[in-house]
Amino acid sequence: MTELALYISNIRYKRYYELCKPKVVLLIVFTAVVGMLLSTPGPIPVDLFIYATTGIALASASGAAINHWVDQRIDTIMDRTKNRPLPQGDMSGISAIVFAISLGVIAMIILVTQVNMITALLTLTSLIGYAVIYTMFLKRTTPQNIVLGGAAGAAPPVLGWAAMTGEVNTEALLLFLIIFIWTPPHFWALAIKRKDEYARAGLPMLPVTHGIAFTKIHILLYTLMLVAVTLMPFAIKMTGLVYLAGAISLGIGFIYHAYKLYRTGNSDAHAMKTFAYSIFYLSALFAFLLADHYVRILLRDYFI
Repeated sequence: MTELALYISNIRYKRYYELCKPKVVLLIVFTAVVGMLLSTPGPIPVDLFIYATTGIALASASGAAINHWVDQRIDTIMDRTKNRPLPQGDMSGISAIVFAISLGVIAMIILVTQVNMITALLTLTSLIGYAVIYTMFLKRTTPQNIVLGGAAGAAPPVLGWAAMTGEVNTEALLLFLIIFIWTPPHFWALAIKRKDEYARAGLPMLPVTHGIAFTKIHILLYTLMLVAVTLMPFAIKMTGLVYLAGAISLGIGFIYHAYKLYRTGNSDAHAMKTFAYSIFYLSALFAFLLADHYVRILLRDYFI
């Protein structure tokens, strides 16, 4: 009986963990951490780093869990999401929303008391932007939902920067802009593949309202714009040659995938490869930002 109870308990914890969308939160936390590390030329306080990372991660998990709660009807319709905890009946809606709100409250307490007020306010704004404005309204009312709602997902580097410095400057906003422009081509590639599911769910995603060919043109245009934006950190001397080389090579790869997707016409062929590359692209781009930052510090210290 004890072993059975332990097994059931482990399953339950796993389902709560799934509510947090851990893969998405991991990418969010990574970009926030990059923002923290880029914000100062020297070492950052370890305790502040831990508190800020924990608070941002918990807030992100809270937003993800609220998204599960709000979208539970839609999730039962879509093949991609029908195995989530709520559609499967593994927990009640009340349990999910209490869990989500609890995570959000803990995150705000940590950020207010251990980090700073500006980070707490920005994080709360981002949480409301994603969980309420995007999930409850934009997602259901406009094909530009992911463009308008992308601001919430682009906020993590700014949150990390503000956590370390107590302010938001041009460089932090440039990191925000990169993710903001990256979001539409990233998500629209997935939306092309899941077009029929979104249509059944009644969601006005761009491929549903304007067609696949129209969406592919916009993916290519946004990708070209993204590559141009990613050169701006080098142009303003925020980064050096290591980042520039990475941004150019990664950008060429993204343009290749976007163009190949565009060439497939009304087919969803190459959509998931483009989607997968977009995730790799953002992770690698921010890794290059980090590598460039520390290479420049090492060179500065060496020559000084």
